[in-house]
Amino acid sequence: MEVRFYSSVKNSLLKFAVIVSMYQNQWVYCKHKQRDTYEVPGGHREAGEDILSAAKRELFEETGATEYDIRPVCAYSVDDHDGETFGMLYFADIKSFGELPAFEMEKVALFPGIPDKLTYPMIQPKLVEKAISAVFPEKSKSRRTTP
Repeated sequence: MEVRFYSSVKNSLLKFAVIVSMYQNQWVYCKHKQRDTYEVPGGHREAGEDILSAAKRELFEETGATEYDIRPVCAYSVDDHDGETFGMLYFADIKSFGELPAFEMEKVALFPGIPDKLTYPMIQPKLVEKAISAVFPEKSKSRRTTP
């Protein structure tokens, strides 16, 4: 599996929005109700939805974030040797949370670094590191931590 980063891609290719997020200097991860792992907020773009709207919707649905600053980092792709799938990577600085919506996420957890138990361990650390290098170029690589 290969993750690639792009300065831009055709808007029509963007199928996913992933939002690397922080709240009070902690990294924000979600735990799905049906898994014992953590993941960065994000998901599929709906038909007719622009990619930034998809990012904002997914951030709210998966974390309950109600106030935040969000900015694009870059486009990315994942190639699992069955083809390349494209998404847009964002960074959000969350200011406040509301109640977690009753969708697929069980809870939101805050970590000082990347948690050990990731849902997508071959993809998400690369996305997080890319966001860190774009938003905080002075920071060194994140350290994995356990919950």
